[in-house]
Order: sequence, then C-alpha cells, then structure tokens
Amino acid sequence: MSKRQKKWQAFMERNRKSNGYLMRKTLFNIGYKFCRAVLIFGLCFLIIQPLINKISLSFMEQQDLYDSTIVNIPRHFSTENYKLSSELMDYWKALGTTAYISLFVSILQVGAATLVGYGFARYKFPLKNFWFFMVILVIIVPPQTIMTSLYLNFTYFDPLGIFSLITGKPLNMINTIIPYLLLCIGCMGLKSGLYIYLIRQFFRNVPKDIEEAAYVDGCGKFKTFYRIMLPDAKPIITSCFLFAFVWQWTDKFYTQMFLRKYTLLSTKLNGLAGSLDAFVKGAGIAEKAEQAYSSAIIATGTLMTIIPLLVIYVFAQKGFVESLSQSGIKM
Repeated sequence: MSKRQKKWQAFMERNRKSNGYLMRKTLFNIGYKFCRAVLIFGLCFLIIQPLINKISLSFMEQQDLYDSTIVNIPRHFSTENYKLSSELMDYWKALGTTAYISLFVSILQVGAATLVGYGFARYKFPLKNFWFFMVILVIIVPPQTIMTSLYLNFTYFDPLGIFSLITGKPLNMINTIIPYLLLCIGCMGLKSGLYIYLIRQFFRNVPKDIEEAAYVDGCGKFKTFYRIMLPDAKPIITSCFLFAFVWQWTDKFYTQMFLRKYTLLSTKLNGLAGSLDAFVKGAGIAEKAEQAYSSAIIATGTLMTIIPLLVIYVFAQKGFVESLSQSGIKM
C-alpha cells in the first residue's frame, strides 16, 4: 500500500470519528483558498492589464496600430516610439530636473513632517487638539480650494509689509521654486498632512520608557529624538519619503503653479499631445492612423515617466513593506 493510500485511509478514519466534520472543514478550506486565489488574480489583472497594454503599444510600428488582427503582441517590433517620445518630451533633461526637485522637496517635506509628527505624539502644548484638527483638514481639503489664495499670496508676497517698505512694491515669487519650498517647510506641501499623521501614529506606538531611560542617562530632548527615536523611525520615514517622491514626480498642480519654467516630466507629459499633433501633421501620417499613433506615443511617454519609479520601488521594497507592517494605525 502506497503512502498516499495510507494517508487517505487515515484521513477517512479521522473523518468517520468526527462524523464528517473533517471532510466539511477540508472542503471549505479548499473552496476558500480557491475563491481567494481567483479574487487576487482578478485584482492583479485589473491593475497590471493597462500597463501591459501600454508596453505592447510602445513597441508597435504604425501599421500595427490600426491592424485589427493584432491584439497585444506586435507584428513589427520597433523602438521608434521611445525615440520620438524622448525627443518630444526632452526626456533626459526633464528626467534630471524632475529627480533633483523631487528629491529636494521630498527631503524637506519628510524632515518637517517628522519634527511635527513627533511633537504631536510626545508633547503637550496649548490647543494641541485644535492644531491636529488643522492637520486633518490639510489631508481632507483638496489643494485646489486654496489655489487662488496661494497664487495671490506669492504673487504679492509681502510679510509684514517689509518688501513694500524697502523696495516700494511686493515681491513676485511665482515661477520660482522658493514658494514651494516654503510650503514644504511649513508642512503645507503636497500630502504633508498625511505624512504628519503617519509619523505621529508611529511615535505614539513607541514605549515612553525608551525616552525616560535616555533622559536618565543624561540625554536632552533633542539628543533623545536624534539618537534614540529617529533611528527607530527609519521604516515609516522611508515610506513617507517614497510617497512624497512619487507624488512629487507626477504632480501637476504645484508644478504648473510654481514651476512653469522648469522642464519636468509631468508638465512635458501633459503637453505631449500638443507636441505630437504638430509632429503628426508635419510627418503627413494618415488620418486613420493619427489617433492610434498618438495613443501609442502617449502610452510610451507614460511608461518612460513611471519606469524610474518602478526601479526605486524595487530597491526600496524591503523598507517599504517593513514600515507598513510596523506602523499600525492605533488611536
């Protein structure tokens, strides 16, 4: 008698003793795992399928785009779409500028949010609940509602009338990066409220005994934060940095308001359709291929924009997953 037959007989014997409960439980577990696998596969397919379509379009030649017999696999493999998208977007210059600004802005945002989040988690001060409610409003209220106020404030920037007193007129700071940096330092940058909330929740879960032990050993408040608390917060800081970097990389709202003169991937991708229309007319491409060709070039430009983000997530995946597992939201 084989091992499989012996296991089956042992299973049936246990099932007989349990009056069929073991069989029902086993069938239920198999059905549950099957349904879960189907659901996960379906969700993954919904997420990945648009990306697969863009990858397929990016390698198709013009005649493949309006060939109804071609679905996903190109018949004429080509990289010309990447060359054209790179030329129309001024890709390498935009990539360098976007990486520099995203890195700089993300560091400022996470640094300011870490200090504020630690203060909310560990210290008591007047109107603490009120100010934290303001942080929640920063998360809930979309930035478009204060767009006019931001634009006017930085167009006529004049705190306490200092610039009018010295130069006779307010300072116009639009089309410079300074207003955006001031917003990030003041925790009013893109999604800054969310970073404050996440970091606050992380520090609230850290036992206070650690700080008290540091105080007994002679550490001050700043040294305790810098030497004791901050190293433990690396996972959540890594997550917030990744979120800040990615959102800044693809942001259109603040870049169109303050960074118009900079060559950024988000603005170049947004203007790719207009540049492509001029190219299509100049190249004399057939009208029936114009729409399909435009879709392929835009899809290629989108892929070229998100590929650096995918590379970053591949290398930062360990720290990102670790932060999610350690920073449970507890009130």
